[in-house]
Order: sequence, then structure tokens, then C-alpha cells
Amino acid sequence: MSANDDVRVLCAHRLPVKHFSTLLQRQLLVHRDNGEHRAARRLRCFEHRRRPAAVDSTTCKSVVPSRLQTSRASEEHTMEPQLERIPVALYARVSSERQDVDLSVAAQLRALRDFADRHGYVVAREYIDEAESGRDADRPQFRKMLDEASESNAPFEEILVWKFSRFTRKREHAVAFKSMLRRRGIRVTSITEHADDSPTGRLMEAIIESVDEFYSENLAQEVRRGMREAASRGFFMAPVAPFGYRRVKVQDGAKERPKLEVDEAAAPVVREIFDKALRGHGLKDICRDLNERGITNRGRRWQRASLHKLLVNEAYTGTAVWGKTNRGKKASDPVRVEGAWPGIVSRELFDAVSQAMRERAPAMRPPARVGSKFLLSGLLRCGVCGSPFSIQSARSGKFAYYVCSKLMREGAGACESRYLNAPRVEGFVVDKIKERILT
Repeated sequence: MSANDDVRVLCAHRLPVKHFSTLLQRQLLVHRDNGEHRAARRLRCFEHRRRPAAVDSTTCKSVVPSRLQTSRASEEHTMEPQLERIPVALYARVSSERQDVDLSVAAQLRALRDFADRHGYVVAREYIDEAESGRDADRPQFRKMLDEASESNAPFEEILVWKFSRFTRKREHAVAFKSMLRRRGIRVTSITEHADDSPTGRLMEAIIESVDEFYSENLAQEVRRGMREAASRGFFMAPVAPFGYRRVKVQDGAKERPKLEVDEAAAPVVREIFDKALRGHGLKDICRDLNERGITNRGRRWQRASLHKLLVNEAYTGTAVWGKTNRGKKASDPVRVEGAWPGIVSRELFDAVSQAMRERAPAMRPPARVGSKFLLSGLLRCGVCGSPFSIQSARSGKFAYYVCSKLMREGAGACESRYLNAPRVEGFVVDKIKERILT
């Protein structure tokens, strides 16, 4: 007879509390001998949750879940051991704001909280990732959850998810992260997909994870195929319009698709940038001039990187380009459609600026595999804006300064920090280290 059957028989005969205590202690010792202390606790809590509460309080009171315990006034006949409820973490995720209502964060959390309440869990943490892909492991709250699970005294013993696909949609991630959690005694439970901790349950879980990964990759392929077809007809498929344009919807049969129209207020700035670049102005000089005049890039200061991105974007000639890269790699057959929308600059001006930038670009050399001769290189950060400090030195090599990288990128006014004399700062740090070690 199993331990479950033993407990049911004892309850049916309404034997004294001490018999229940003896049985549970015996089962607990067996599980401890097998190195399954957490599993034993779950067994006890599971049995207590499943047993109906309508049991004679004078004989079977010790098996009633802690959340159903009566007040102190009813404890005069027997002393009741308080059952510890298992702490759990709830994790909810959606990929975008256009998710079906049944998969919304609110709906997931509602179901998870209800499940935890019905099964006697106590919710210790809630983690929510919105607009985050399940194929990406660098989700902020997901990472925070894993970090807290790795602590020596983790605040939870189980993670509840709506479906396993909410945890991750990549099979390799599922194997790696769940193995790490399992080593720490923490398991991931889907409240809608039954997969227990038996060999059969783990097989079912692996099948579900593989199906989730197939669904995700197949859907991405279908979406990419549809976007390629739309781009080939001159529609703008990027989520954000380039500076100088507005993204508008136009009718395409029964659907609406995005196109670009010129923003007449910002278009003159784009033409000015191209004209200055053609006349030989550097990116840093153009950035400084725009920032000093209060002309922003949609509320942000201009930087050399954003300015360079503007000058190499063929969209300003009215050309739709899509599919230049695929999963971070250069694609062999991008879509290119001329005259997809009104251009802000001519093709001739765009090509001339591209040629001038190539001629002025420094020769690319492979990085030398040597360490920096500056002691604090890569260690200092700006106390004003938090950006890392970079080294700026004279060609003679006699003078060197640590400079805020934001100040170097964007020019005067970007940060209020000062240039720090490298030898003086390094000497100060060395003296402090000596003082700390030798005293």
C-alpha cells in the first residue's frame, strides 16, 4: 500500500493525530534517505491540499491545510503542527502589445495567482516581461528571476508559468536553465500543461518544448516571407520611420500597410546634413552645430553614430531596402525598390556623399592584441553621466587624459565632467591602494 493510501485509510477511520504524525515522519525519513527532502515536503503539502477540510477537528485536525486552520479558541483539545506553504515565483511574458487577450500579462497573472491559492502555495515573487521575445534569453525580469534563484537562500522553491513557452521558446535555453534550476531544487511548472517530475513527465515536457520552438521558428519564417513580399511592393517594413519622414498607413486591398511621407519640418535639416557632409564637414562638427542650435533627433542629442546612420540610409533617395541582414548576418538577396516614396535628397547627392565618406574614412587595421599602458583603462566611469572614461593623448605621448566618452562623442555641452590628468589620477589611486593594504 502506498503512502497516499495509508493516509486515506487513517483519515477514513479517524485515528488519533499521533498516528498521522508517525506516518508522515516515517515517509519523510524515507525521502530524506533518498536525498529528496523537497519532494517529501511537496508530498505532505499535496496530500493536505487534496484532503477535504470537512474532517472531525478533534481527530484529524493536523491534516487540514494551514490556510484552513481554525482560530486559537478551537486548539484547546490538541496541539496542531503548522504546515509550511511552498513559496513560488510567478513568471508572465508577452511578445508584443498585440497579443491575444488570453495571453495578456493580466490574464496570465490572474490564472497563476488563482492556481497558487487553490493549491496552497504562497507567492513570494512576480516577474513580468512585456514585449520580449521568448527566443531571447536576455529578458530583464527573466534574468533577475534566474539570478535570485541562484542565491544560497533563494526566495522561492518553484516557478509557475502559464505555459512552458512563456519561460522560453528555445529548446536549448529550456534545457540549460531548467537544469540549473533543478540542481538548486527549483522546478518550473506549467499550470496548463501537465508534466510531472517522473521520466514520462520529463519526456512530455521535452516534446512540448520542441513543439514550442518549431512553432516560433515556423511563425518567424512565415512573417519574414510576408514582410519580404510587402517590401517588394514598396511598403516600409521597419517599425520606426527615419528622421525626416513620417510612417503612415495606406490602403492595400482589405489591409492597411505602412508607407513613408516627407516631414516638411524636418526635411530641410536632412538636406543640410547631406550638403555639409559633401563639403567636407566632419560628423563631430555637424553634431556639435546641430546640438548648439537646439535641433534634436526626435528629442535626443545628435551623435556621430546616428548621423552616420542617416547619411548611409538609402531611404532618403526614395528607395525601399529590406532584408540586408538575416539574424545579424549579411543577406545575399535584399529587396530594393526605387521610387517607393518621395525622396528628400537626390540619388546623385547621396552617392557623392557616400564616396566622400569612404575616401575620408581611416584605414581599418586589425586590433593589436596588447594591453593598455594606462593603469585605469576600462575601469573609470564618469561621475556626472556614468559613461566610461576613454584615454585621449597627444601625438608626442607626453600628455594623456581620461575623458568622458560621451563628451568625446557628442562634443561640448554633452557632459559637465572635466579632463583628468592620467598620471596624476593613476598616482592618486596607487597611493590609496598602498595606504589601504599597508595600514
